[in-house]
Amino acid sequence: MARTVQCVVLKREAEGMEKPPHPGEFGQRIFDNVSREGWKQWLERVTTIINENGLSTADPQSLELIEKHMLGFFFGEGDYGQLPAGFQQGGGKK
Repeated sequence: MARTVQCVVLKREAEGMEKPPHPGEFGQRIFDNVSREGWKQWLERVTTIINENGLSTADPQSLELIEKHMLGFFFGEGDYGQLPAGFQQGGGKK
């Protein structure tokens, strides 16, 4: 039987991930509170965030900013995590 979580993204119970998707305590928090589908939605969002802000996953400062976006997207903490200005849910600019 698949592991389920009360997903903070979907706002309902859903199938959980097999392992933490991020290192450390933050990764465990995501693992405990985000479903597979919620993580998939994050991956779509972070792609837009990376592209629109010119971020690099090889740059420590970019990774720090991406983590701030993760906190905002998953847990509503801080001022990050929303779609960049001019974008709408479902992808693409208005």
